[in-house]
Formats: sequence, structure tokens, C-alpha cells
Amino acid sequence: MHWSEIPRDSLAVLRRGAAIPAHLLALDAQRKLDARRQRAMTRYYLDAGAGGVAVGVHSTQFAIRDVGLYQPVLELAMQTAREWEPLGGKRPLFMVAGLAGRTEQAVREARIARGLGYHAGLLSLAAMKGASEDEIVAHCRAVAEEFPLVGFYLQPAVGGIHLPMTFWQRFAAIDNVVAIKMAPFHRYRTLDVIRGVVAARAEERVTLYTGNDDHIVMDLLAPFRFVRDGAPVTVRVKGGLLGHWSVWTRAAVQLLERIHAAVEAGQADMDLLALDSQVTDCNAALFDVAHDFHGCIAGCHEILRRQGILQGTWCLDANEGLSPGQAEALSRVQRDYPHLTDDAFVAEHRERWLA
Repeated sequence: MHWSEIPRDSLAVLRRGAAIPAHLLALDAQRKLDARRQRAMTRYYLDAGAGGVAVGVHSTQFAIRDVGLYQPVLELAMQTAREWEPLGGKRPLFMVAGLAGRTEQAVREARIARGLGYHAGLLSLAAMKGASEDEIVAHCRAVAEEFPLVGFYLQPAVGGIHLPMTFWQRFAAIDNVVAIKMAPFHRYRTLDVIRGVVAARAEERVTLYTGNDDHIVMDLLAPFRFVRDGAPVTVRVKGGLLGHWSVWTRAAVQLLERIHAAVEAGQADMDLLALDSQVTDCNAALFDVAHDFHGCIAGCHEILRRQGILQGTWCLDANEGLSPGQAEALSRVQRDYPHLTDDAFVAEHRERWLA
């Protein structure tokens, strides 16, 4: 499948810039898939106005592959997206499937995702640790032969590997790359990605998405300007594919709409700029920065548990859970930044999603 085969209205969603939550995984107390609450989460994201969902990614827990849940979880999300009538009526979506592992596995997952109707694959390169740049590029090209790709710069703290600007230039030059999610949580490495896209002359084809949950607002607001052939080239990060946006999703959609309006008007007021530090403060609690991201998935689960969408914070790995003090940190940011949460929205519609 080539990116030119993606339905035009879905591709337009990606190109304009959308809020794409990194879908979480609903488990019961026995750490088995809770299909009812998994479906409710997808419904929540769509009713909140998300432009699609990313399933089988880090927030969904890479370990779903080890317990036979990769295809069932992807299939459930796609089925729900097709059947659900979201608030405001049906609209086009851009659906992303996480791809992981060495080449054979990633190609196999790309074929599964393609068969289920996903539009592109978010390619994790964590399994390529220790490989040369040439080997990693060859891996990416092999997967791109099967399916349109969204590049993924995953931060090393949760398994990612360092990827230099030269890699991103070569990756962006692959014709079947449609976007890149930048999530190194590192300003210099974020610039490496953008410079690579510009050097590859791929800025029109490759749409940039922030995955830097620690710097969301400024990534989306700031123009990035580099020099190519003696002339300035300006690019922007258009949307977010974020674990942070797996919770408080309605507020995230509204934030992105506000940022788009400010960019289009050429104006960003001080109140909007101030949201950058507030969103980052929220993320510090969600992602458990105090304990080197140990509770980053459980923290997101805890918000949906408090809202009644999930029953608990269980992860596939019994060693993953909330860290000491994380629950209190979450309570603080909920209290301090109610404008960044969507508790009332969830309370109003939760029973509809769980039906």
C-alpha cells in the first residue's frame, strides 16, 4: 500500500494536524483484556474530537505482542471506529497502527494493520538497538514497501535509541513516509528530525507531529526555520500523537484548535504561551518524571480510573504501576489546572461509551 492510496479525506486530517491519542489498554484485575472498557475508550476519543487513534504503540504497551493481543486490540479499535456515531456525526479519521520488532515482525504487523484498514504504521525502532544506520534505514525501507510509515523518535528512557540527523534525512527521503512523530524529549534531537526532513526536501510530504509530551504547546506554536540552498525554509509541527492526549482528550482537542487558530491568525497571546509550562507540569505527574517515567502508563490509567472509564491501573507487567507520590501529584495538577482536564465532559457521556 502506498500513501497515495489513503482516502483523501483521511489524508487531509493528517496533513492539517490532528489530535491523535496514543490508545491505552483496558485490563481487568486478572490483567486480561476488558473489551467493554477498551471499546469505551475508543468511543471517548472519537466523541472528544480526536482525528484518529494510534493503537499498538508504547501507551498500548508493547507487551501486547507477547500475550497474543496485538491483532485483537487493533481489530477492536478499528471496528469501534467504523461503527461508532460520534458526537457531531461521522467524520474522516486517520488511523495509526504501532509497528515494532525486527524486520520480519514489523513487516508482518504492517500487513495485519493494512488488512484491518489502518492508514499508516508508527514504526518503533527500539528493537534495532545496536544496528548500524545503514541497517536501520534498510529495515525502514523494507517495512515501507508494505505500508505507509509514520516515523517515531522514541525517547531512550522508555526504550528508544539515538538517531542522528543523517538518519532522519535518509528516512524522510523514503517515498512511503507520510509523517514523523518526534518524541525524544530532547530539544537538540527534535531539531535533528526537522533538519533532516528539510534536507531531504520532504517537508510537503512528511507531516511533523509532536510526541514531546514535555513540550507540547511550544512545539505546535513555534515556526522552525532553517536554511537550504541559501534560502530560508519554514516548517511547522501540525499536530500531536501523544500519550499525554490519551487522557483529558476533549481539552487536548480544544487546545489544538486554539493553537491552529493562533497560527493561522499569526498571533499567540501570552495566556496561550503560558499553557506550555502548565501542560508540561501536568505531564510530569502523568508520566512520573520524578521516577524516570516508571509510572508513565499507570499515571494515564489512573486518570481514566478516576473518571470511571477504567476500573484500575493494571498493566500487563505486574511491576508497572503508580510510583510513590504520583497519585498526589496527579491530584495537584487536576486541582491547579481544571481548564486542562475534561472531567465534566466524561461524566456527561461515560455511560453512553460503556453501553
